Amino acid sequence: MEYVSGEVLTDKGFEKGYIGFEKNKIIETGKGSPPKKPVCSGLITPTFVNAHTHIGDSFVKKKEINLPRKVEELVAPPNGLKYRLLKEATEQETIAGMRDSINAMKSSGVSCFYDFRENGIRGVSWLKKSLKNTGVSSLILSRPKHLNYDSDEVNFLLENSDGIGLSSISDWDYSELEKVAKHTKKEGKIFAFHASERIREDIDLILNLKPDFLVHMVFATDSDLERVKDKNIPVVVCPRSNMFYCLKPNLSLLKKHGVNILIGTDNAMINSPNILNEIKYIKTVSNEFSTEELLTMVTYGARKVLNADDSIPAPDPTTGLVVLDKESLKPLYIIIQ
Repeated sequence: MEYVSGEVLTDKGFEKGYIGFEKNKIIETGKGSPPKKPVCSGLITPTFVNAHTHIGDSFVKKKEINLPRKVEELVAPPNGLKYRLLKEATEQETIAGMRDSINAMKSSGVSCFYDFRENGIRGVSWLKKSLKNTGVSSLILSRPKHLNYDSDEVNFLLENSDGIGLSSISDWDYSELEKVAKHTKKEGKIFAFHASERIREDIDLILNLKPDFLVHMVFATDSDLERVKDKNIPVVVCPRSNMFYCLKPNLSLLKKHGVNILIGTDNAMINSPNILNEIKYIKTVSNEFSTEELLTMVTYGARKVLNADDSIPAPDPTTGLVVLDKESLKPLYIIIQ
């Protein structure tokens, strides 16, 4: 049996201890020092969850294109540059790009990611093909091909995905959006969307849709976030993406109001889907979050949204782990089942 040792992240914080494993299966946990010299020592955590991605546009990174730095010009449906490129992309290049992003996540300790999947059922199918034999899983949040409600299309999407993940209420006719939300909830699936990313959007309209989580909330006010907190709705922050558009992430207010914060990397054409890079970036722009808090957000915090238990130190043959260098947060050892 091999061992890793150091500070083990539990759902109550870091505790000094060790974990023993054999053939990438966790067999033993304990406090103090391991029975023999560990293969490495550092911060030991469960594998990570990237709580917001769009990996369908990964192929764009290989094109020599100057991306516009306005949200509406680059990613707003239906005419943003991303959507024009997605229409032109072949299945082969799209899947190759997604595989590159999945491998990048895996090499940084991500075992699960929440993906907002464009291109209707075709986008869902291509993502599932990309995930095969990677050991990485995805919460697939599909999206209608057009900005309108079609009962048959939404039925088909929900039968083949974990729910619906939309752009924002500003892009839709609200009555159409209500129909999508109601249909999704009726089927017991997840409903999520971007909110107040480039402008403040009406919090009453946002909450009336009963989202399971929101993404960004850059322009949300104190009162907006207080109501989000009261409804116990998590908010996923993607600071590197916000800064690409010269927008300031709302980290201070989110923490002030005690909102459940998750972390994502957003569009793969803009940023690497390496969640550790997002954590490091947050630490450079804010001194309000400890390393323990940030690592908890991408492990236990993200799994609570799915009611998933992937905890350490309880030995479980399905549980993976990541060992990080304490100073640089560089991965030293990764086990992903």
